[in-house]
Amino acid sequence: MPRRARPRANLAEYTTSLAVQDLEQVRAALGLERINLYGASYGTRVAQHYLRRFPARVRSVILDGVVPVGQPMGPSTAIDAESALGNILRRCAGDAACRERFGDPAADYHAVRAALRVSTVPISVRDPSTGEDRSFEFGADHLASVLRLLTYTSEYAALVPLVLHAAAVHEDYAPLAAQYLMVERAYAQTIAVGMHNSVVCAEDAPLFPDYPIDRTRLAATYLGTRQLDGLEAVCRVWPRGAVDEDLRAPLNSEVPALLLSGSDDPATPPGYAQEVARAFTHHLDVVLEGFGHGQLTAPCVDQLMAQFVTRASVEALDVSCVRAARPLGFFTSLNGPPP
Repeated sequence: MPRRARPRANLAEYTTSLAVQDLEQVRAALGLERINLYGASYGTRVAQHYLRRFPARVRSVILDGVVPVGQPMGPSTAIDAESALGNILRRCAGDAACRERFGDPAADYHAVRAALRVSTVPISVRDPSTGEDRSFEFGADHLASVLRLLTYTSEYAALVPLVLHAAAVHEDYAPLAAQYLMVERAYAQTIAVGMHNSVVCAEDAPLFPDYPIDRTRLAATYLGTRQLDGLEAVCRVWPRGAVDEDLRAPLNSEVPALLLSGSDDPATPPGYAQEVARAFTHHLDVVLEGFGHGQLTAPCVDQLMAQFVTRASVEALDVSCVRAARPLGFFTSLNGPPP
C-alpha cells in the first residue's frame, strides 16, 4: 500500500504533531481568539496535544472515547475488546428477556470460538448490502472481525447474543456471516486506514519494544495476537513522520474538560478517561452504561455538550438525562428486542 499511496500523498505528513499545527493555522485564518475543541477516539490525542501546544487558544475541550497520551495504542487492544464483549454478554445474562431466550450467552461465545478453532464453516448467504449471493469459508478471523465491529456501538451489540446463539446451538452461521459482510463494508468506507497507519507507525509502534506486552493473555482473546502482529508488520515498511518529543509528556491544564466514555467500549474503556482526567483541574468524567465507542449520538449527550460549551464550565452541569440513558435492548429475534 505505501508504494500505491506515495504518488498521491506524503505518508509521513499525517502525525499528531503536524495536525495540531494545521489546526492552529485554521483557527488563525478564521480569526478566532479561542476555540471549543471536540475530539473523538484518536481525535482526543490531537485535542490534548493541541491544548499542550496552544493552551491560550482553547476555551473548553470535550474528549469522547478518550486516548491517554502516555499509552501506546495497540498492545492492549485485544484485551480491551475481549473485556467489552464480556460486559455485553454479562449484560444479556442480567436481562430477563435476553437470558430467557439465550440462556448463558458466554457459553455460546466460547462454543463458537472452539468450533472455529477446529475448522471453518462453508457459508452461502445473501449479502445484506448488495443483495448478491456470497459463498465463502467462515473462520476464526471472520469471527474476530465481526465481534470487534459489532461491539463498537450499542445498536450493533444488541445483535451479538442472537447471532452467537444461532451458530452455537443451531450451527447456523449465516446470521454471523451476514453481519460480517455488512459491518466490514460499513467500517471499510469510514476508516482512513492509511492515516491510521501513519499515526500508529510514527507514534505508537516505536514504543512497543519497551511496553509490557502479555502475549499469553493476548492469545487468549478472540482477536489473539493477530492485530498486534499485523501492526508490527505494517510498521516495518510504513514511512514515519515527525513526532514532537513531548507528545507523551504529562498534560496539566486549567481548561474545563468534559470526558465521555461508554462502559462497553472495546477500544477506549472508561479507565482511560479516568487516567486522562488527572490532567485537568476542572473536569467531569461521564460514563454511559451499556454504550460503546463514541457518545456523540447517544441519548441526551447533545444536550450535555451544549450546556458545557455554552458555559465553558463543568460546574452544575445537569447529567441526569445522560445517566439515565439506556442502550438499545437485545434482539431476541430478527424482528428486534421484545416489546
